[in-house]
This record gives sequence, structure tokens and C-alpha cells, in this order.
Amino acid sequence: MNYFLISVSNKKNLDLCIKYAMAGFTNSINGAWTFVEIDEGDFISFLHGAKAYNLYKVKRKIALKNAERIPPWPPVTFSMSGNTYYFPFRLLLEPIRKLEESLVRAEFSYVAENLLLRGGYRRTHFQADQTTLQAVSQMGTLCKDKVNDFDFARYETFNLKFTKNRALVDKPQTFLFQELILQTLIRKHLVVPGNLGKILSAFAIQLAPEKLEVLGEKALAEGHVDLFIKEAIPIGRSQKVVIEVKTSAASLKDVEQVFSYVEELGDECAKGILVASKFSRRVVDYAKQKHVGLVVYDINANHNQAVSFDELLSKLHLRCLS
Repeated sequence: MNYFLISVSNKKNLDLCIKYAMAGFTNSINGAWTFVEIDEGDFISFLHGAKAYNLYKVKRKIALKNAERIPPWPPVTFSMSGNTYYFPFRLLLEPIRKLEESLVRAEFSYVAENLLLRGGYRRTHFQADQTTLQAVSQMGTLCKDKVNDFDFARYETFNLKFTKNRALVDKPQTFLFQELILQTLIRKHLVVPGNLGKILSAFAIQLAPEKLEVLGEKALAEGHVDLFIKEAIPIGRSQKVVIEVKTSAASLKDVEQVFSYVEELGDECAKGILVASKFSRRVVDYAKQKHVGLVVYDINANHNQAVSFDELLSKLHLRCLS
């Protein structure tokens, strides 16, 4: 199970989220990305005004057709771009705990650091670690409030898909395959201890996969690491592995970027890894000099078609080069 804090744009929308025990994401690539990031059984809190609100368990995910006409959130039009956004991607939630806590608390340091280094939210969601979830599970009180249930049986749903063929893009049902989606595919692939164990073994990383947690993007002073692997319960030392993901061929600059993350984290960073579709000989040689691990990804799916996230995940393959 994972724990996410979901950013809410204003107090009115926050009140609606709480009233109906529901989260909604826009008809954008960020909305689609958040929808595939969070699974049924995961835990979430709402994030607004530097405060975390309530703890919920995700009980169901649905993608709704014609969502611009489905309450509770009205469509939003931005004056600068003229673009209108609505909320086809929904999470139906089970309230667990009632709380309203400032992110200034030490227990939220993992997420608060991300916010500070980013200079604000500018993201639909943030993944927190297991330590944060354990702390939040002791905050506030058990929730006994009644929520207004939505009857979604009368609404038509769709299966979100992705493609590399621009001609097949039909938002919000089909999006162009992008790096954000690849990052999530790899994270979910590595959550499986056996898959993570193969990567650790290939690079002689002396860490037990079952004692690690694979987290999404982590902000550092040198930039934003795509995947951040760390010990869930560190004792004495807190070992980490950082992974940078590229959808196409890797460059020398990408290797340098991973190396800068390793240097920033210091002795407790066991390895920096770069994942890409291909590596030139120059990049391979440079990565060896910098002791950066290289992994080739391949998705054996027909990208001239629209493919579901689950199908992409089932056909993802990682191969370690060095």
C-alpha cells in the first residue's frame, strides 16, 4: 500500500471532496497520470493551504465519460489559456481518520521538503513514505462523519489508454504516452520484490528488496529524482537508490544528472541508475566512469494502437547493462 497527498486547488473544492469522500482529477495528462499512480487500497489525504486533511482508503477508481456534466465539481476555465478542465478521473474513498494538520509538523517532513524545494505545489499529488503514513494513522480521531454517496451506476465509464501515435489521441480517453507514465510503470514494476531484487543483484547492491520502498519523484537541491528507493525502516543508516527515467535515448547530460544526485546524497546513496530506451557507446563508457548503472527498458506493445496502463505494465521489461 502507498500513501499520497492530493493537492486541492481551493477551499470550495476541498469541502466537496470531504463531503462526498471523493477525489477528482482533470482531463489532462497530469490528471491521467495521477489516476494511474494511485491504486485501490492505497491511502490518501487532501493537501490545501499547507495543511493535510483527513485520511482515506481508496475503495474504487472510475473514469467517467461526459464528466463535464457530472457533479460535484464544476468545469474550470483558465482566463490566460482559455482552456477548460473538468474531472473525469475519480477516486471513491473510505474515510478512516478525521484530521487537519499543518505540514510544519516533523511527521510531514518528507512531503514538506518536496514542497519547499519545488517552491510550492505545482503538482497534482505527492507520494509520502511509510513513516509518514504511520504517523498520520495516529493523528486526529477515527472518522464517524456521514458522507454523501454518489450513485455512479447511471454514468458511462471508460478504460483509460495511452499511445505513441498522435493520430489516436482522444482526451480524456486516450493520451500520448509520456515520461510521467513511464515513471509510474517502472515504479509499479519495481514494487514487486522479485523485480526489484533483479535490479539490485545486477548492480551488486547489498540491500534486501523486501525492506525497501519504491517512491515516486523526490525533490533534491540538484533537481527532481524520478524514482527514489529507500529503506522503509532505517536503523543506523538510511540507504537509498536513485533512478532517472528517459523515454528515448540517453545522453551524457543524463548520466551527469544522475551522478549529481548521488553526490548530493553522499555515502548513504548505494547507487544511481539511469533508465532509457537505448544507450550509445559514448554514454555507456561515460556511465562506467561515473559508476552510474544503466537499464534498458522495452515495452512489447503495439504503440500504433491505444493500450491500457495494465497492458503496458504487463509488457514492460527491464535489462541491466552495467
